[in-house]
Amino acid sequence: MNEAYYDEAPIVIKDFLSYMETIRGKSKNTIHEYYYDLRLFFRFMKIHMGLEDGKKDFDSIDIKDIDIEIIKEITLSDIYSFMSFLSRERDNSSSSRARKVASIRSFFNYLTNKAKLLEQNPAAELESPKIMKRLPKYLNIEESKKLLGSIDGEHKERDFAIITLFLNCGLRLSELVNINLKNIKNDVLTVVGKGDKERTIYLNAACIKAIKAYLEVRPVDGVKDKNALFLSARKQRISNKTVQHIVKKYIKAAGLDPERYSTHKLRHTAATLMYKHGNVDIRALQEILGHESIATTEIYTHVDNQRLKNAVESNPLSSYVDEPNDENES
Repeated sequence: MNEAYYDEAPIVIKDFLSYMETIRGKSKNTIHEYYYDLRLFFRFMKIHMGLEDGKKDFDSIDIKDIDIEIIKEITLSDIYSFMSFLSRERDNSSSSRARKVASIRSFFNYLTNKAKLLEQNPAAELESPKIMKRLPKYLNIEESKKLLGSIDGEHKERDFAIITLFLNCGLRLSELVNINLKNIKNDVLTVVGKGDKERTIYLNAACIKAIKAYLEVRPVDGVKDKNALFLSARKQRISNKTVQHIVKKYIKAAGLDPERYSTHKLRHTAATLMYKHGNVDIRALQEILGHESIATTEIYTHVDNQRLKNAVESNPLSSYVDEPNDENES
């Protein structure tokens, strides 16, 4: 567990986070989200239950004194009051509130079914807000080429390889940053995705060429993390923040909107272009992207209205436009 907040969490939350990380295999990012969601939840509960002065600075409320006796007093109605607070006071979107619902459900399920600290689960009937599915934002082929063409400067080989992998392989940011040299063998890349699940991605010619060009100039002497594929200017494994900065810089250099596009939008771009132009089967796309559920991948089946139009127009009867015979009309 992250030492930065280990001392801030009550023992009941520490135990839950340890269980989710070591037994359920959740990623560190997911563990962080669980903690932040539960911290927010219990800060609200302390005020809601009269355990803390409502006038106190909300973000300074200490939750270390939360114990199972306090938790036993929480009802489903209390949890819905928290959801109302998120919407009214924090202006959380439905997707943000849905994530917090998932965190709260997981926490109370653990207390009830695993730790056996609760006889009744107050979150058992907790409903999640309906999320309107949004079509993913992505670059088209010409915009993708403009982005690649904008790359220049001292680290151009590295930056070109990074963006090429995003656009061709649909990697998550954390997956790209954590690539080690040993993860690449000829045209095969092995990455570790969500939940520490390993998957294989086959590299195309563009990726192989870009990686080869970068390896020819990649520092060797004084490297702090010799295993890391992508290195920062300080010769250590490149960070998430640095990669995000690199992508934003070239998005802007390509004349595109840096507020609209991000590293994750490049993942959407790869997925969309594979689906639209590569005739990739939805199940194959699920494997490439590392989605646990096919429902997550299916969003890419809704992005190509032209394909639907072409499908209707390809019907052999589409050109049959003769007027009906009036004599046969009843």
